[in-house]
Amino acid sequence: MTDVFENYLSSTGGLSNEEISFSAQFFKPIRLKKGDFFIREDESCRYIGFIAIGAVKAYAIDREGKEIVTCFKFENEFVTSFQEFVAQEKSKRSIRAIEESVIYRISYPDYKHLLSQVTGWNGIIRSVMEQEYTQKEHYLLNYNNRSAVDKYRHILSVEPMLVQRTSTQDLASYLGITQRSLTRAKGEIHRPKLL
Repeated sequence: MTDVFENYLSSTGGLSNEEISFSAQFFKPIRLKKGDFFIREDESCRYIGFIAIGAVKAYAIDREGKEIVTCFKFENEFVTSFQEFVAQEKSKRSIRAIEESVIYRISYPDYKHLLSQVTGWNGIIRSVMEQEYTQKEHYLLNYNNRSAVDKYRHILSVEPMLVQRTSTQDLASYLGITQRSLTRAKGEIHRPKLL
């Protein structure tokens, strides 16, 4: 299993083989069942994780007690509530497994130690942060102020994995539409055309 993580680090091109081996010792694997929490809202954000297997969703609870899904993360992606992890504050959202998952996690003290020992990690973290920013920008450009059908059509063409690996409820929340609207959009797009 460590191979997945080490292969990812190798693919970044920022670390030597020795630095990869040194780094790997700080990341401890945890297994999450579907529904288990990686991070809970209003608890200290103590870990950053690398998903080796599985998938998670990040969400906040609105005033009415409804989940608002803000993103999904899959294999070969880092996951945490970055702002709160870096500031060592309470998380503003929860991160929960949507599939059986294996996540390699590192604690904040070990993370700080690793950054001080292996300067190549600064580039990896910068790349992860840029990817986070790009994903948020992509979301705002493609899912705000569009119809349910347009949102679903875009998901199908650009992120089909979301349709295959997330529940209708979670996907609807992520798209900012009701489950009923999502079901209607699916019906409209997938309905056979009559001659």
